[in-house]
Amino acid sequence: MNSIQVNIEANEEQQEILISLLEDLYANGFEQTQDALIAYFPENNFESYAVNEVLRPYKYAITTLEAQNWNKLWESNFEPVIVEDFCAIRAEFHKPFPDVAHEIIITPKMSFGTGHHATTYMMIQQMKDIDFVGKTVFDFGTGTGILSILAEKLGSEQVQAIDIDEWSIENTKENINRNGCSKINVELSTELPEQKFDIILANINRNVLLEYMAGLKGILKPLEGQLLLSGLLTTDQDIITEACAKHGLSLNKRQEKNNWLSLLFVNG
Repeated sequence: MNSIQVNIEANEEQQEILISLLEDLYANGFEQTQDALIAYFPENNFESYAVNEVLRPYKYAITTLEAQNWNKLWESNFEPVIVEDFCAIRAEFHKPFPDVAHEIIITPKMSFGTGHHATTYMMIQQMKDIDFVGKTVFDFGTGTGILSILAEKLGSEQVQAIDIDEWSIENTKENINRNGCSKINVELSTELPEQKFDIILANINRNVLLEYMAGLKGILKPLEGQLLLSGLLTTDQDIITEACAKHGLSLNKRQEKNNWLSLLFVNG
């Protein structure tokens, strides 16, 4: 599947606003610099007129990226990610990192979630303080499978992962095999499973989280089931916290990085 890349001249304050608006138009990834925002859209879900209307006040350029070229771009630019002394994420062509507790080897493709983005980084940071031993885990929007792989490495007895992107499913399966994981099941799906889970990981965006909140609550085990969220801007905290509170979920821990947010909620 091809992707659409939109390069926008915008300062940091404008970028926060644009990210929120473009997420509503199905942008599935962003890169930020001091003076520019790059947004990525799946070609089959790109609403050209709506995007152009949002970007009317800005200078911008739209480019179509062929899937093969996109993968080459990821591979050529991919750098290892080190999350404290807890976890390192690298490609096979990088040297190992022996001084971290957990190492994840991935093939960087067009799937979201390589650890470079603040949201994935914070999810990993938060996972450090969660007890996964013997727990069941649901990874909602798995991307590259990094969070599922880390959950297994941390002792989960079963991990169920879904995504709506065929590239993500293919990439996740490759990464699962590459890391020798055996307890992860990954499926192409928009439907939540019927099983109840001890821990739910959801690094997506505000709108999807709000849409699925009741369903996520429904598959979270009562009495200390944990819901770890990211893909959120700091400005999203109130609306997400209110939505969770309506479903009996209380905020346990908050983490912030580069105007992005990760929130851990507890059931019951």
